[in-house]
Amino acid sequence: MKNFDTVIIGSGINSLTAAACLSKKGHKVLVLEKNDWIGGCIKTSEITAPGFKTDVFSGWHPNFVTGPAYAELKDDLEKSGLEYLNTDVPTGVILPNQESAVLYADRQKNIHTFNQIAPGDGDRYRELMEQFEEHAELVFHLLSNEPVSWSSIRTLLKSVRKNGIQEFKREVGTMLKPAAQLLDQYFKSNVIKSLLAPWILHTGLGPNDAAGNIMLQVLIFSLEAAGMPIPKGGGDQLVKALMTIVERNGGEFIANENVHKILVQNGRVQGVQTKNQEYLANFVLANVTPHHLYEKLLSEISLPESLQRDVKNYKYGNASMQIHYALDAPLNWDNPELRRAAMINITSGVEAVSQSVNEVSNGLLPKEGTIAVGQHTAFDPSRAPEGKHTLWVQLLEMPRELKGDALGEIDTTNGYTQEVIEAYAERIENRICKHAPNFRDIKLSRKILSPLDLESSNVNLVGGDPYSGVASIDQLLLWRPTSKYKKHDTPVKNLFHIGASTHPGPGLGGTSGYLAAQQIK
Repeated sequence: MKNFDTVIIGSGINSLTAAACLSKKGHKVLVLEKNDWIGGCIKTSEITAPGFKTDVFSGWHPNFVTGPAYAELKDDLEKSGLEYLNTDVPTGVILPNQESAVLYADRQKNIHTFNQIAPGDGDRYRELMEQFEEHAELVFHLLSNEPVSWSSIRTLLKSVRKNGIQEFKREVGTMLKPAAQLLDQYFKSNVIKSLLAPWILHTGLGPNDAAGNIMLQVLIFSLEAAGMPIPKGGGDQLVKALMTIVERNGGEFIANENVHKILVQNGRVQGVQTKNQEYLANFVLANVTPHHLYEKLLSEISLPESLQRDVKNYKYGNASMQIHYALDAPLNWDNPELRRAAMINITSGVEAVSQSVNEVSNGLLPKEGTIAVGQHTAFDPSRAPEGKHTLWVQLLEMPRELKGDALGEIDTTNGYTQEVIEAYAERIENRICKHAPNFRDIKLSRKILSPLDLESSNVNLVGGDPYSGVASIDQLLLWRPTSKYKKHDTPVKNLFHIGASTHPGPGLGGTSGYLAAQQIK
């Protein structure tokens, strides 16, 4: 048996931020990871070709650099060698008719550009952003603090006093509306709507889901304010910097060490057990899904019926698929501004995104799924050999349970076979080629990660769901993953639940780990 102040199960961003914060407070911290790498969904590897550094899973860090964990750890991270790079063109869009547009990290530039596309749309964009800023303090407070806390209650009451109860009720009602309704309310131009609509997918929602209104505003505001920052040299540079903070303060990391059970005595956590070892600790943080925590790691203890019910009803969202490329040159987009963009969405617009989400909910490969094309080397050339480039493609509209193909072209009888994912990747490549004709000529190699590959690489990505649970209104804030316990508490004393399945939900922010660390003295 080995003794530690705190043991953390899993090594994703929330585990790493918790470990760094606790180690700075003097805790002897141990992080245990089932896989052979530390970092969870942050992994940089030369999976396409030698010299091409690819962020295998998550690829962008706006949520982290705007979150409370980064604010606290920024100086330590920079001393550990972390350097963020950014672009003033965080995102763009291309429609089938070759129409395109970009969003800048500059309010005035966006207003001017949108007014040129459609007179009045830029002015309405300014109105939307200014209205959001009036409520930004409350929104960002709830997303970066525990919703059941005195600070959140004070911030809520402050907002009510400022605007009056009737206006507050009206604003909350507006926030709960779908994203599609927001876009129709503020914009006439289809290309501007199309520029913004695909981003709702990055919250685990679709354009017609409740609460999409406020979540899309949060994303647009964050993209404009923070851009799309990435660590120079690869996402794993953040992992290495966080590990350095922990190790400098006496903490340890062990890979290839799978926790089988959380040890509990008299309602209090005692540590964890792996195949050949027990690690004793005063505190344990579990970065896992609620099913994994309560049905596997705590399977031997009695749980309240209401908690069992909440766990049983916890739902997972759509799957994802990633395609990574090594390129001999950059893609030759017609719009030169797209060549500087961090991420470009290829879509037909709001209706197309809605249609794809509906098709996926019925188990079908979508006819025209949204293609998110990431261009890390557009502003970090260190990730590829000189003159070469990487391409990071993410498809967020994939069924977890594959039942068919909406186009009727791909035989899905046997599920996600190699033949199915290769055929679907070809469908995606054909669409990219329509907008970047040199794509096939410059493609050196590719690596596909199907929903099954994602799940096998990380137990938290259930069925390939990159967000560890659907982010519908009934699984956010007070209800993620259960309403029974406040903060990140569990029925076991000194055992805390962290990760994307807990508040504030998905996104590479590290906030749940940070919040749990604040509870531990």
